Amino acid sequence: MSAPTPATAPAGLTSPESGHWRNYPRFLWNLVKLATDGSLTFYAWMTVLTAIAAVGLHSWTTQFTQGMIHTHMTDQVSWGLYIANFTFSVGLAAGAVMMVIPAYLYHDDEMHDLTIIGELLAVAAISMCLMFVVVDLGRPDRFWHMIPLIGRFHWPISMLTWDVLVLNGYLVLNLHICGYLLYMRFLGRRPNPKWYVPFVFLSIFWAISIHTVTAFLYSGLGGRPFWNTAILAPRFIVSAFVTGPAFILATLFFLRRFAGLHIGDGPVKTLTRVLQVTLPIDLFMVGSEVFTEFYTGGSHVSAAQYLYFGLHGKSALVPWIWTAIAFNVTAALLLARGDVHERPKRLLAACSLAFAGVWIEKGMGLIIPGFVPSTLHELVEYKPSLLEWQVTAGVWAAGLLVFSAALKVGLPVLRGQLAESHQATKVEEHAAVVEGP
Repeated sequence: MSAPTPATAPAGLTSPESGHWRNYPRFLWNLVKLATDGSLTFYAWMTVLTAIAAVGLHSWTTQFTQGMIHTHMTDQVSWGLYIANFTFSVGLAAGAVMMVIPAYLYHDDEMHDLTIIGELLAVAAISMCLMFVVVDLGRPDRFWHMIPLIGRFHWPISMLTWDVLVLNGYLVLNLHICGYLLYMRFLGRRPNPKWYVPFVFLSIFWAISIHTVTAFLYSGLGGRPFWNTAILAPRFIVSAFVTGPAFILATLFFLRRFAGLHIGDGPVKTLTRVLQVTLPIDLFMVGSEVFTEFYTGGSHVSAAQYLYFGLHGKSALVPWIWTAIAFNVTAALLLARGDVHERPKRLLAACSLAFAGVWIEKGMGLIIPGFVPSTLHELVEYKPSLLEWQVTAGVWAAGLLVFSAALKVGLPVLRGQLAESHQATKVEEHAAVVEGP
């Protein structure tokens, strides 16, 4: 992130460099005011999200008090829509921080301001991950069992405990980076590189680790042959490089239109190039999986057969996966034009299709067929219940609330308004002291 020009405090005022911890409560209060103050459009957007989140919360309380019977998950298909969205959200969080690579590894100065948007998206996505885990638990009060050394999981062999560690560690890491940069902007000081640059580079490796561990959760289950593939982790990483940039590009489109934020064409072109490379690679990996499953044959092909063409009259997932493939292929074709970054509507359409396509591919197209047929060769289909859709929509709305409020705070920082507001407050206080009562 580009460093701001240090602000100069009026004579007789305490400089930002001294006693800056005394300013922290004021900083937090400014964040609250920025996050809750906006235009009529902003209030309308936040009201709609709050209403959807409230519906989801009500549905989850029904599920919590009356049991998981209100979902369509069974003993045969024990992971459904919630875990599908959890898996996708982990990829979204990992892909969001990939803005760091061109900004810091390749010294792309134009990408620095975009980095904080990626970090804020990662915070919102990880919050969604944790919420999806909680709503999937029949007894969320037993969540503490997943905490290593405290709970009863088989630490360190259990991959789930590793997943809990890396997700929470990633959340803390991104909160530190965003919080430190915002606070330095508020103080009007140049951020000290030693306090955030090492953590920025660490976030790159941590982003890869969170999705790798998530992939290992599936590929390490020997009784589920559909997931037993060595390219599952690389496939997860590549798909994260699709969803993260696609969401950021769509966010920039709306910020330009409704918030008046101008980001240069350089970052848009860079992220478009990332999509132009990673989306075909993702399609190639899916094609490689399809070839391996169907060409080699054997008893393990039944899950892929069920997913792509149906099996013994059961075909609930067939429309899902072919819709995902159609979306991804169409998005790849739209992105094939070299000047697509100069055509905002075409680029937004490509990003939306790629985002939706990967959401289906990594969700309903990956999690559910791992359970069908079951280990006892039973064909028990799964279709999410209305309650599951409501809870899922509520979690997504809560995540977007977090992201919207974070952007509401981050945008003034990118424009340099937060530090100016801080200095204006200090000037007013100084004038009041000089004039006296």
